[in-house]
Amino acid sequence: MLELAILGFLRDQPLHGYDLRTRVAALMGHVRPIADGTLYPAIKRLADAGWVLRKDEPGVAAAPRRMLYLTPEGQAELERRLREPADLDISDENRWFTLLAFLRHLGEPKEQAAVLRRRLAFLEEPTSFFYDGDRPMAAEEFPDPFRQGLLTIAHATSQAELAWLHTTLAALETPGETPPS
Repeated sequence: MLELAILGFLRDQPLHGYDLRTRVAALMGHVRPIADGTLYPAIKRLADAGWVLRKDEPGVAAAPRRMLYLTPEGQAELERRLREPADLDISDENRWFTLLAFLRHLGEPKEQAAVLRRRLAFLEEPTSFFYDGDRPMAAEEFPDPFRQGLLTIAHATSQAELAWLHTTLAALETPGETPPS
């Protein structure tokens, strides 16, 4: 997901490494802090693959800054990753949020809708954090207020996302409609 975030932010605009780190941390850092020892090797891998171009440019008031640019090949790779996300990218909430942050870069509404339909199918499957055998358990089945809270919050979040998905899919699949903002 780190590589997807790098490609996505560079698709928005060229960035200096520090600015990129700040944006990635704002998107993903609350769950997985982004250290320089993680970010810069990822940038190097993307540059070695030909997806990111590193270019030194004069600094405003200091030493030259290394700016990062997305190459046409990098844009194609970003679009491929958005179009063909792994199952874990659909089911894991943090990975899903990273994917969702850049889904607008997949320019075809039909392709965006296909990704959203995969998430919708995942959310419509009965699930829980706790099971009685193979049966998902509901919040009201627990005397423990903390498990009740966990399940109540998760259910409310899922319901809100389902409503958004249905509205957005309807807009994407209706010619001339604009998805909700």
